[in-house]
Amino acid sequence: MTGIAALVAVAAVLVEPGADPLANPRELGLFALAGVLAPGLSQAFFTRAVRDAGPSRSSVVVGSAPLFAVAIAIVVLDEPVQAALLVGAVLIVLAGVVLAGESSRPAHVKVIGIVFALITTLLFSTRDNLVRHFAGDAKIGSVAAAAAALGVAAIGMAGYVAVARRGRFVASLATLNRRPLVLAGLLFGLSYVFLFEAYYRARVSVVSPLVATESLWGVLLSALFLRTELVGLRLVLAAVLVVSGGILIGVFR
Repeated sequence: MTGIAALVAVAAVLVEPGADPLANPRELGLFALAGVLAPGLSQAFFTRAVRDAGPSRSSVVVGSAPLFAVAIAIVVLDEPVQAALLVGAVLIVLAGVVLAGESSRPAHVKVIGIVFALITTLLFSTRDNLVRHFAGDAKIGSVAAAAAALGVAAIGMAGYVAVARRGRFVASLATLNRRPLVLAGLLFGLSYVFLFEAYYRARVSVVSPLVATESLWGVLLSALFLRTELVGLRLVLAAVLVVSGGILIGVFR
């Protein structure tokens, strides 16, 4: 899936106006470094989160990314703490409490899945700050930066799996149901092209809360298409709290 996403980004580089992705190998390396964190490591953890906790609950947890992203900016970039940030943080924490208090969660939802989603959130937040920092003086285009991040992630994942699974790697590819992963890869690649373009134009505190609305969309799509997810009032409320907290953090930063 990540390999297909990388191909989408590489194809987009060919049509990016005035792009010369090889003009500055050092910058490509910096964005590739960000790609090691996300989608490299983060995609591995997020896939396991979806497997062990389901897409809707994983999306709600990952929706807390603005809180982590702004917290990193406060600690590392010495940004000021504001009242809206504290209120947004409280809303996101309340979402976690609501989610943890579910009494009718499906049998397939495991605590370790939520832990994987939290690790994913930390990796996303760190990646966002790195990309925004590198984008400030970057000479290469945003699409080339996205392609570098996706490319190194895909190569790293393929290398790890090939070594870890050895002879089973080719056999597993032959039996894998690739059709849904191809569609997911196409959407994944496009999302990174737009995400990096956004970070070339706006701050983390603006982009991250907008991206975090995926929590609400994840829950709604799960309710429509995945009947095993048991999307109830608590889950919807948690998604709304996360999105509201993220919007507060973004608007008043």
